[in-house]
Amino acid sequence: MRQAKKINQIRERRRRRVRSVLKGTASKPRLSVFRSNYHTYVQLIDDEAMKTLVSASTKNLPKEKKPSPKSEQARALGELVAEKAIKENIKQAVFDRGAYLLHGRVKAVLEAARKKGLKI
Repeated sequence: MRQAKKINQIRERRRRRVRSVLKGTASKPRLSVFRSNYHTYVQLIDDEAMKTLVSASTKNLPKEKKPSPKSEQARALGELVAEKAIKENIKQAVFDRGAYLLHGRVKAVLEAARKKGLKI
């Protein structure tokens, strides 16, 4: 088996293991984080209705809120998602880190959302 294929299988298995425990509802949606090489994407998902309630990405950040390091962009993204969620009357969420470890950009999104008032 090629190394890249094996790594992707391990990552997929880890994502399924994390996701199997988490379920989002309308009152307590799942805060899902995806990071690519250049951008970070965050969604609040209601799994029961299979609907995205709130979404944001670093592509949508205004120029004045788009600092240079990716972790700073992720922090600004976490604040933006928390503000949007509170506007939609969502006060709690379940954090879904996917296949990623809880550090770097993923952790920055989580901490910023908590700091802005979203209970996770």
